[in-house]
Amino acid sequence: MRRGIAASALVASLALAATACGGGSSDGKSDGPVTITWWDTSNATNEAPTYKTLVQKFEAANKNIKVKYVNVPFDQAQNKFDTAAGASGAPDVLRSEVGWTPAFAKKGYFLPLDGTEALADKAKFEPNLIKQAQYQGKTYGVPLVTDTLALVYNKDLFKKAGITAPPKTWDELKSDAAKVKDKTGQDGYWGSTAGYYGQPFLYGEGTDTVDVAAKKVTVDSPAAKKAYATWLSLFSGKGLHKADTTADAYAHIMDAFSNGKVAAIIQGPWENTNIYKGSAFKDKTNLGVAVVPAGSTGKAEAPTGGHNLAVYAGSDKAHQAAALKFVNFMTSASSQETIALGNATLPTRTDAYTAKVTADPGTAGFQRVLSAAQPRPSLPEYGSLWAPLDTELPKIASGKESLDQGLSNAGAAIGKLVPDFSK
Repeated sequence: MRRGIAASALVASLALAATACGGGSSDGKSDGPVTITWWDTSNATNEAPTYKTLVQKFEAANKNIKVKYVNVPFDQAQNKFDTAAGASGAPDVLRSEVGWTPAFAKKGYFLPLDGTEALADKAKFEPNLIKQAQYQGKTYGVPLVTDTLALVYNKDLFKKAGITAPPKTWDELKSDAAKVKDKTGQDGYWGSTAGYYGQPFLYGEGTDTVDVAAKKVTVDSPAAKKAYATWLSLFSGKGLHKADTTADAYAHIMDAFSNGKVAAIIQGPWENTNIYKGSAFKDKTNLGVAVVPAGSTGKAEAPTGGHNLAVYAGSDKAHQAAALKFVNFMTSASSQETIALGNATLPTRTDAYTAKVTADPGTAGFQRVLSAAQPRPSLPEYGSLWAPLDTELPKIASGKESLDQGLSNAGAAIGKLVPDFSK
């Protein structure tokens, strides 16, 4: 899952307009190189250079295949691909967020990959990540990078506050935040009002936005209200930063943490490289990574995120064959090691966690907390269920709406996204 990634819509639209997408195009003479198009949704500044280097390496090893690389802003890519695929003009390969994969598979936009070259190393990948790339028993993506949310903290500020271990519960976090404020003058914790970042609170109460097995919307259930009440309580109190509901909230939180103005936040490994650029983390070992605090049930879990590489079902056979070879290369152990070293993201296969990769404290820390990550349910609409919360949670946090009213509104909006679910 990525958050806070933005780019000029004009630049993106020009890039896409200039791109000849792969579905059925000949790209020159039939006996010449096949050109496939890849839409990469990674951060254009911090991550894309690593992927471009790998594309060059792939082309050097496969003279009959050319890769047209297009970086599409993450927050625009889902809608752009949906539109392009519906018009039979999508790229041959998409870096698909895990929540998009079953949704596009349901629409028939992705090619099933079981038994293809792309999944030749299927046994090497973490089983739960393969499961997360499946829809109705078929696999539609190969895991490229994975992630989860964790409590990331400034070891130096914790040490100055006399805190010897990261908090294990939300109440302990409140206590630690007050200690940080007393001893250092900085805030101890700054929470997010984005829907995705509220998931650990739901899991901590043993619930979710929906109950897939029961086909029921549960975002405004008693357990969910208890979860969000805990979330809301972390915006007021000594050492607890007030809620930021501005459009630039994500950037404000990241800037404060990276530069030592707040001791702890909830974040994912995709921000490791940005964190290291801050004044507080010139020494990377100052970055602490811990499992998110537990709720009243004792559960300390966060959602599993990440991205798969998927192949467009509308491409012709020659383009699909080239795309499958490209996906196999990009998700190999060697390529995943390169990606992890360049971008500080987490590999999806165990043989890519080499000594070089785990030497990065952020990567090693997030690898340790992956065991507390909860895979997303196989529900095509699941990835879209946070949008209503992105609307309602800032209103709740700013006091413009009561907790009950906000969650009721979110429940009604989610119900429209899954109309066959009961309330």
